[in-house]
Amino acid sequence: MTAGPTPKGRQRRTALLDAAECILTSSGGSELTLRAVADAAGVRLGHLQYYFPSRSALLAALLDRVLTSSLDRVARLTGRPDGDSAGALLDGVLSDHDDPDLVRLFTEVWAMAAHDPEAAAAVRAFYDRYAAHVAGFLRGHEPGTSAAGARQRAEVFVMLMEGAALFRSGVAGRRSAETDAHLRRVLMGLLEGGGDGD
Repeated sequence: MTAGPTPKGRQRRTALLDAAECILTSSGGSELTLRAVADAAGVRLGHLQYYFPSRSALLAALLDRVLTSSLDRVARLTGRPDGDSAGALLDGVLSDHDDPDLVRLFTEVWAMAAHDPEAAAAVRAFYDRYAAHVAGFLRGHEPGTSAAGARQRAEVFVMLMEGAALFRSGVAGRRSAETDAHLRRVLMGLLEGGGDGD
């Protein structure tokens, strides 16, 4: 039986992933090399390779961290007990679009998924679980909703949210109060029972 990583080892691993995330957000996936991460973290390449022997291993760990963190946030938002749960969920997810680093990070993750089968599998698994959380929220707030109907609405909600991130953040368009108001109405319709299709 082998011992798990030490607290110091976990701290070093986290610092290396922080450096990798910073490069990915600021410079893009093409600049995310082991040498660049080692330099950004102020360590020797061999030190980095002790924790991440290849770029593929580094990317897998980084994707796991980014996607797990986002999924934990979705789980917290969909599990809130407050009375205006649909509004709270919507506000929480839309507020992510106000974080330009987070939007840039996901833009790079999507780009990697377009060319890397492992990244694509991780992203698909993330969105499958994201939609499952939203579907669970819908079923919990509308007991008569079918599993299939909740899942369909949840998937459309996720698609709209992720596409909206590109426009609302300024990456692919400009945010406007009128468009935001219309987007909110459409998304609230999905969360509050519009178009179950059963």
